[in-house]
Amino acid sequence: MLTQLTIRNFAIVDALDIELDTGMTVISGETGAGKSIMLDALGLCLGDRADCDSVLKDADRAELTASFDIRELPAAMLWLHEHELDSDPQECQLRRIITREGRSRSYINGHPAPLTLLRELGQYLVDIHGQHEHQRLLKKDYHRVLLDGFGGHTELAEQVRRHFHKWRRLNTEWLELTQISDERNARIQLLSYQIEELNQLALQSGELEQLEQEQQLLEHAGSLLTTGHELMQLSSDAEGENCQSMLQHCLQLLDQLQRQDTRMQQAGEMFNTALIQIDEASREIRHFLDSIEINPERQLEVEARLSAIYDVARKHRLLPEQLAEFHQTLQQELDGLTGSDEVLAQLERDVMSAREDYLTTAAELSEARQRCAGTLDLQVDQQLHALGMPAAHFSACLTPLDAERYNANGLEDVEFLISTNEGQPARALARVASGGELSRISLAIQVITAQTSSTPTLVFDEVDVGIGGAVAEVVGRLLRDLGKQVQVLCVTHQPQVAAQGHQHLYVSKKGQHNGTHTRVQRLSKGQRIEEVARMLGGVDITRTSLTHAREMLSA
Repeated sequence: MLTQLTIRNFAIVDALDIELDTGMTVISGETGAGKSIMLDALGLCLGDRADCDSVLKDADRAELTASFDIRELPAAMLWLHEHELDSDPQECQLRRIITREGRSRSYINGHPAPLTLLRELGQYLVDIHGQHEHQRLLKKDYHRVLLDGFGGHTELAEQVRRHFHKWRRLNTEWLELTQISDERNARIQLLSYQIEELNQLALQSGELEQLEQEQQLLEHAGSLLTTGHELMQLSSDAEGENCQSMLQHCLQLLDQLQRQDTRMQQAGEMFNTALIQIDEASREIRHFLDSIEINPERQLEVEARLSAIYDVARKHRLLPEQLAEFHQTLQQELDGLTGSDEVLAQLERDVMSAREDYLTTAAELSEARQRCAGTLDLQVDQQLHALGMPAAHFSACLTPLDAERYNANGLEDVEFLISTNEGQPARALARVASGGELSRISLAIQVITAQTSSTPTLVFDEVDVGIGGAVAEVVGRLLRDLGKQVQVLCVTHQPQVAAQGHQHLYVSKKGQHNGTHTRVQRLSKGQRIEEVARMLGGVDITRTSLTHAREMLSA
């Protein structure tokens, strides 16, 4: 459940800390006081898109934090564990920072996280029902989502979608492999020619680098040998003075000095080391010279081989070192286009198996939908009658689809129908219900489907617009009963609804020298009476309205 909402420098709120309890929490206040700002802030913590204009005037950034108690939410705890974001086993904190320049940063338990992760996690934490929820009822796709949520088979519906997409993907691959066309044949011929050319070239791994190194040695063999022999003469081979003979002469002279004074011993060791290094260097040079030969015939062979490799690479507009990977890519494409009969047969079996999996799971989903549709009809009818529509009859209609119209959503269309008068056939909501009726139908469906929701916090944002009197009182009782099962936050202008809350938050705004600011106050019992009286009677609170408010709260 949502335990705390912290707002800093957002809209007209400079600083706001709201602690929330279980049950039904009512949020009221004058129009424009900032009730919706609280829900907007919560929405941003759950991954809604940010707007730089929402940053408080003269502030650099807005900061929003929502804290949740997740001890009884195994699905949320598992999600956090899978994403390695479970720093606290009891609490989850979502944080959002929005800068004046429009940049946004989001965090889950202190770890940076993209908005997609906030939205994924938010599905386990909060379900927001907006005041324009009834507009979504005009879309058939939303009807299916509501029915599946009410029946508790959302996961089964997801399995149907996965099986359908797998079936379609395999079927598409099978059709592509079995389809014979001029374009495909031409591509096969081109690939076969290119692969044969590369097969004849037979470029080996590491061959190009080796040939280029050998070509460099053969091309400069003469100058390398000349320089190498000259170096050998200077180091050790010259009959006259060379490095070795000069070092040996130095050692002889040094030996004479050491007979007179032992302090030159270290110098002698250095000369001996230098003599050893010269000897080893000479052996390395001699080994290098032995590996070089002037071979015009071999040079021509190497240059011809390199030229062939360069020509093929240039033909395909590639670097020579890319030819091996290109060869493999062409072969894979050709294998795909000229799949063997065994491959085609296996793929066809895979297509039939995927289709069977889809049909089996979709049939199971259809049966589940049929079972829960009648229950939904009955419960929505009961709520509609309580909401002042005694003749209304609701129907979740399932229309089977032809085989060629099967889709990721199952084997049937789901549409909510309504009859608002006795003897009138049930028809689509958009064709029957008026604006006020649609609001009540939406509210009835929301309350019913929310009872089966696994989400621990439900937010209702002025869903009671357009109703009043006894109907509003029924709405309040429905939300209060719902608050006994889950946490309910309800923004309302209806006193009959406000009187039913377990807690009451009052939102007000106050003009100051540096602007207008919003504050939220938890009302005591006496303050609640005054607020409900204000909602009943307007600006002037009379003794009658106070008495009425006291009676409503007592009831």
